[in-house]
Amino acid sequence: MGGEGIPPEVHDAFDEWLLVLDGELPLVVDNQWFTLSAGEYVVVPRGKTHHVPPGSVGTLLLVDINAPTA
Repeated sequence: MGGEGIPPEVHDAFDEWLLVLDGELPLVVDNQWFTLSAGEYVVVPRGKTHHVPPGSVGTLLLVDINAPTA
């Protein structure tokens, strides 16, 4: 990550799975803070506001899966 973060976003059409393969991912989902490390994942349900706060630097490798819900 370059330190700038990712601004808040909401996905109304799908859930979003974030799986960290390398590095650390600081993440805020509906005002709840997480720090995910390699091998950890989170599912952000559709309609939930989430963002990566600024300040993170270093290598981050992750898989981002978007899955429509029924």
